[in-house]
Amino acid sequence: MLAAALSLIAEQGYAQTSTAQVARKAGTSESQLIKHFGSKEGLLEALFEATWKDLNGRVGQLTSSDDPVERLRAIVALMLARFAANVEVRRLLLFEGRRIRSRGAAVSDGFIRFVEGIDALVADAKRAGRLRVPVAPRAIRSVLIGAFEGMLRDRQLAEEASYPAAYSRKDIQRAMEALISAFFIDSPSPPSRK
Repeated sequence: MLAAALSLIAEQGYAQTSTAQVARKAGTSESQLIKHFGSKEGLLEALFEATWKDLNGRVGQLTSSDDPVERLRAIVALMLARFAANVEVRRLLLFEGRRIRSRGAAVSDGFIRFVEGIDALVADAKRAGRLRVPVAPRAIRSVLIGAFEGMLRDRQLAEEASYPAAYSRKDIQRAMEALISAFFIDSPSPPSRK
C-alpha cells in the first residue's frame, strides 16, 4: 500500500490522490487501507515515516569520519544521491513534506529526527571551535536544510514546469559546499598562548 501511495502521490499530488485509487493500485480494498492507516492523512504520515526511516538509516551508516563538518558534507552528498536515484521520494519530500493539513502543520517524526541529527553535528562543530560566524546553531541548520530543499525543489520545477533553474546536481553540491565553508572553518583553531 505504501508503494502504491508513493507512486500516486508523487505523480498526482496528495490532494488529487484518493484512498480508493491507492487501494486499487495496491490490489486491496479501501476498507483495508483505512483499517491499517486510519485515514488518507494517516497513510501520508506512514509514507513519510517509512521514507525518513530509510534516509535516517542511511545517514546513520555514515561513519567514515568523526569530524562533524565532514559528516555534514557526507550527508549532503548522500541526500543528493538518494534524491537523484528516486524521483518519487524527491517529489514526495519536496512538494508534500511540510504542508498545512486539516489538523494543522504536518512535520513527520522522521524529519524531526533528521533535523535533530543535523543540530547535533552543528553543536559538535560549535563545541570544537569550528563556527566561523556567531550564529545560533539551529539557524545554521535551517539555512543549510532550507537552501538544500529550495535548490532541489527549483531544479525539479525546472524539469517539470519550465521554471528558470537550469543547474546541475554538481551545482547544488558546490553551493552547499560554499554554505558549509561560510559557516564552518576546516580545522579548529589552536588554543592561544597568552
